[in-house]
Amino acid sequence: MISSQIIQTSIDELKAITKVELCVYDPPGSVVASTMAQPEISAELISSFASSPADSQVIGANHLLKILDEGELLYILVAKGNGEDAYMVGKIAVCQLQNLAVAYKEKFDRNNFFQNLLLDNLLLVDIYNRAKKLHIEVSVPRTVFLVETRLEKDGIVTELLKGMFSTQAGDYITAVDESSVILVKALDANTNYEDLMEIAETIVAMMNSEAMLNVRVSFGTVVQELKDVSKSYKEAKMALDVGKIFYAEKNVAAYSTLGIGRLIYQLPVNLCRLFIEEIFGENVPSDLDEETLTTINKFFENNLNVSETSRQLFVHRNTLVYRIEKLQRSTGLDLRNFDDALTFKIALMVVNYMKYLDNLNY
Repeated sequence: MISSQIIQTSIDELKAITKVELCVYDPPGSVVASTMAQPEISAELISSFASSPADSQVIGANHLLKILDEGELLYILVAKGNGEDAYMVGKIAVCQLQNLAVAYKEKFDRNNFFQNLLLDNLLLVDIYNRAKKLHIEVSVPRTVFLVETRLEKDGIVTELLKGMFSTQAGDYITAVDESSVILVKALDANTNYEDLMEIAETIVAMMNSEAMLNVRVSFGTVVQELKDVSKSYKEAKMALDVGKIFYAEKNVAAYSTLGIGRLIYQLPVNLCRLFIEEIFGENVPSDLDEETLTTINKFFENNLNVSETSRQLFVHRNTLVYRIEKLQRSTGLDLRNFDDALTFKIALMVVNYMKYLDNLNY
């Protein structure tokens, strides 16, 4: 429904051009907006006209006209003035307000459509029928971006995204919960992973610079059909969760690059516990100190190269070897051995996943 402020602005502009006083009532007879100091038509007369089959009526020097949307009565417009001029101005006002009502209804319906599309609440036939009615292209490459922030209750993220992306370009912004905003982005046929990553990083940078917000952004894979948008949304949602668990230092997570983290995320909890017990027994490395974690991560980054790792950590080679051997004594795994390093890497990720699940339960 159009807001009373929008209606007031519209009739004020018409009055300024035509000098004809206008007043808009709702069907029960309450004034919604008016350019008159004192509306002259009573609520009883408005209510009576609303229930009559006539589309227009003249009462004294006032022309009453109905504003309809697909046969449903929305408002009643009163144009004050004798003669054809006031009537014509009234007809113009009715036409303008009806078009505004259709536009606002379409905007609301489009948002509702995308929410249900993302949540898989639509049948396939309904997707195509409603898309046609709402003038939404069906066969366009699209990707869903998920922007998570705790401050969306203030609408900041939504407004910033609307300033960056437009419906004219085929982009749509909506939300299905209070913690994140969803961008359904229309793409060119030649869009690749680097382009998507650039869009995500631009969103992060814009939120930081414009509103000092530290957001996380994730995105799914590119889908070619409108019906598959929910698939990209589910992928983006998983990427957001997996990114927070396994790649906490990154602000952007792409579903296509989640690697082994995506596999671990889908494992049953009991299987994870069994795996950890088999690998570590009672010595689960859940509380490694910062120095040890830094050493391990840097060692993995350098493909188990002791010399390069010690150089980047600014420590003697023997110091690094001592740290690795100390870890070997506590876990039974030698990180200089590829199989042991791979096992330890996976086990550490599983431990992080279990800690994440425990925090959710609390």
